[in-house]
Amino acid sequence: MRGGTLRVVVDPDPPTILTVDNSFGASQKVGPKIVEGLFAHDFQYGLKPQLATSYSLTPDGLRYSFHLRKGVKWHDGADFTSADVAFSISLLKELQTFGRMMFANLVEIRTPDPHTVELVLSKPAPFLLRGLSAAVSPIIPRHIYDDGTPFARHPRRDTPIGTGPFVFKEWVRGSHIIVERNPNYWDPGKPYLDRIIFRYIADAAARTAAIETGEVDIVPDNRIPLSEIERLKALPHLQVSSLGYDYLGNHTQLELNLDNPVLQDLRVRQALAHAIDLKVLLNTVWYGYGRISPTPINPHMAPYHDPSIKPLPFDLKKAAALLDEAGHKADAKGRRFGLKIVHNPGVGDLRRVSDYVQQALGKVGIEVTIQAQDFASYVKAVYTDRNFDLNAGTLANLFDPTVGVQRIYWSQNIKKGVAFSNGSHYSNPEVDRLLEAASVATDDAERIRLFHAFQKIAVADLPLINFIAVDQFTVANTKLRNFAIGAYGASDTFADTYFES
Repeated sequence: MRGGTLRVVVDPDPPTILTVDNSFGASQKVGPKIVEGLFAHDFQYGLKPQLATSYSLTPDGLRYSFHLRKGVKWHDGADFTSADVAFSISLLKELQTFGRMMFANLVEIRTPDPHTVELVLSKPAPFLLRGLSAAVSPIIPRHIYDDGTPFARHPRRDTPIGTGPFVFKEWVRGSHIIVERNPNYWDPGKPYLDRIIFRYIADAAARTAAIETGEVDIVPDNRIPLSEIERLKALPHLQVSSLGYDYLGNHTQLELNLDNPVLQDLRVRQALAHAIDLKVLLNTVWYGYGRISPTPINPHMAPYHDPSIKPLPFDLKKAAALLDEAGHKADAKGRRFGLKIVHNPGVGDLRRVSDYVQQALGKVGIEVTIQAQDFASYVKAVYTDRNFDLNAGTLANLFDPTVGVQRIYWSQNIKKGVAFSNGSHYSNPEVDRLLEAASVATDDAERIRLFHAFQKIAVADLPLINFIAVDQFTVANTKLRNFAIGAYGASDTFADTYFES
């Protein structure tokens, strides 16, 4: 049970380890082994104490008090205190797209003693406790990072220390990251593993071969092609699990750049939607693993999802008529105009989505050019340079619409350089009002009403064309145990993970 080296596949190559100023999926897999959050969560989002052992909330919902674990040491031997929590949350509120949502109503952080943190809010935040995990809200050491250097350029950003069960050892970019057992971890006897090696394997076929031959032990996050899932399920030395993806609310969509005058015309956006057959997308790109989800809030997040909303029907004649009406008549060769599509290279299926969109829109005279990029270039093109027209992406709903969905549709989240925020540059005052009201409503029935009203407007405006809520899988060696013990799956600490002897 004790000992051994766990070999984990990550893809894409993580641009950073800590998620303080980003929400990158690969970073969420590595970071929580080194740094921790205030709480982890079970499969029903019940709180599991981590750096905080308990909390209290005032009746008006405006002040949280967190009681911190005593005796915790940073990997360099320094004491963990409330000052570290206050510093980290301040950074998250400023720098991270999730943090901007979760801590939007935070007006003051108090540290009355080394083991107590108080968050004072201007309005209630009913979703807050679900966002305090290491993957979303990592706690980092103030004594290391509070030296006046911007976090993005800090020399210790890529050699982090934490309180977690594993200690950072080595990072060879484009190859691997190594973490080793923390002998002074606050939870005696854990972790069980001696070492974890995160291996970057870019090619999907190579990842499949690696897990099949035993070269690696676990491949999370659909990094094995869905076309291989049924075959791998039949192999006695492998297990295929869908546990640990509850917090993601995985959701795929086509983001439209509304800075492009052509796409500012609703008739054009409707034409795009009519030209795309979501059933074909589901069955050919994702092999039927998922559910069509035309709304911003996908079906996995019931009851906030509005099931009454249906996608615009696949209708090429209607699409062509709308384009004609918008003044984009086809020329002698059948061409109307061109668009550039990018896709998140960290999700392999999205290249196939781009291929399908190119073919589908070509049938109504829209010439689509695919621009393939590495992950860093993709993020820069969409969220900094605005050098795209269509973006085939996965923007997870996460554990609550205020955190996972509001960031995409809220006009206040049009922030240059902030990844996975409002990339469409969509702005609708009524949508802003509904989202802001839902973010502070403490009555769940009222939140449902507000979110349903928001969905109807957002679907009518079509700043994004929502596609599929895709099923997620982890493929692992059958001897590996406890790789998913809560809502965060492989984005948890792996302190409880072990190999069956």
